[in-house]
Amino acid sequence: MRFLGPTARAGARRTRRALRDRGRLPIVSRTRSQAPANPLATQRLHERALIEVYPHPALVELARAEKRLPYKVQKAAKYWPGRDAAERRASLLETWEKIVDLLDKEVAGTRAALGSPNLLNRARDLKSWEDMLDAIVCAWVGITALKGQAVPHGDDVSAIWIPSRKE
Repeated sequence: MRFLGPTARAGARRTRRALRDRGRLPIVSRTRSQAPANPLATQRLHERALIEVYPHPALVELARAEKRLPYKVQKAAKYWPGRDAAERRASLLETWEKIVDLLDKEVAGTRAALGSPNLLNRARDLKSWEDMLDAIVCAWVGITALKGQAVPHGDDVSAIWIPSRKE
């Protein structure tokens, strides 16, 4: 698919609009009047349901952390304002290594699937690696939900599912 505009963002909007007009948007992007075949699970998991997952709260639970994990490429300068770019990237790598170690215990093969990011890459390449990490986190949350080991946080309209860690 190619973007049709002066910027990728404008092109993405046009592409999304064209897909919407042709009825090809993903199920989660459709309006409520176009109800999906699988309902959004907000209180309990149905046999076939969609769940909403945010990687970061799941990672906080996985790491049993007291606060947000500093793992987003685009926020590195905010996480470590007194450090230069090389030091910030090294700190990101350290955080990512810890996350991958924890995930590999939950989803065997995570480390092999992700490989190691090259800190000499451009920020957008590191962002791609971060996106793959987020995807594995979301898959892990889905697995835990199917096993009955995730809990919804929200109300009857929407909820974020987060794994419940046993002590």
